[in-house]
Amino acid sequence: MPVDGRIARGDATRRLVLRRAVALASVDGLAGLSLGRLATELELSKSGVFALFGSKEELQLATIEAALEIFRSHVVTPASAVSPGLPRLRAACEKWLDYSEKRVFPGGCFFCNVGAEFDARPGRVHDAVAAASGSFAAFLRETAREAVALGHVDADPEVLAFELHALGRAANADAMLNGGTRAYELARRAIRARLAGAHFQST
Repeated sequence: MPVDGRIARGDATRRLVLRRAVALASVDGLAGLSLGRLATELELSKSGVFALFGSKEELQLATIEAALEIFRSHVVTPASAVSPGLPRLRAACEKWLDYSEKRVFPGGCFFCNVGAEFDARPGRVHDAVAAASGSFAAFLRETAREAVALGHVDADPEVLAFELHALGRAANADAMLNGGTRAYELARRAIRARLAGAHFQST
C-alpha cells in the first residue's frame, strides 16, 4: 500500500522542525522554543507547524524525546556494544565526554542544560526531562552493578555511578562557561583514577 504523500511530507517536516528545536533548546532552553519562531527560521507555514505539534508544551515534549534519541545514538548504544562490566563502564564515560566535547548539541549536554532550567518547575515537561536524564543515570548504575557482579570493581555501584556522572556534568558545565578542553581532560583523568582505584585486585 503506497504511503500517503501528505503523511510523508508531514513526517519530514516534523523531523526538520525537531532537528532545529533540539539545537535551539540546548542553547536557549525549552522555554525559548516557540512554534512561530521555528516556522519563521525554517521558512515554513506557521499553521502547518502548529498542526504538527498543537501547543508549545507538545513541542517541548517532542523535543525532549528527539534529543534523547540523539543522545542514545552517541552514548548509550555504542557503550552497550562494549563488553559488560568495567569495559562498558569506561566506554559509557568516554562516550559521554566525547558527546559533550564534540558539541553534538551546540549548547553542550542537552539534558544538563534543560535539567537546570526545569528542575524546580513541576509539570509534564519537568517529568519528561527528569525521566530522560534519569535514564542515563540508571544505565550507569546498572553498568556499575554488572562490573561489581563480574568482579571487575570493588565499590558501591550506586555511589560509583553517581561520582562518574557528576564528573561528566562538571566538565560540561566548566567547558561551556570557560571554553577550551581542559575540563574534559581533567574529567577523563579523574574518571580513570576513580575506576583504577575501584578495580578489583585479586590476591
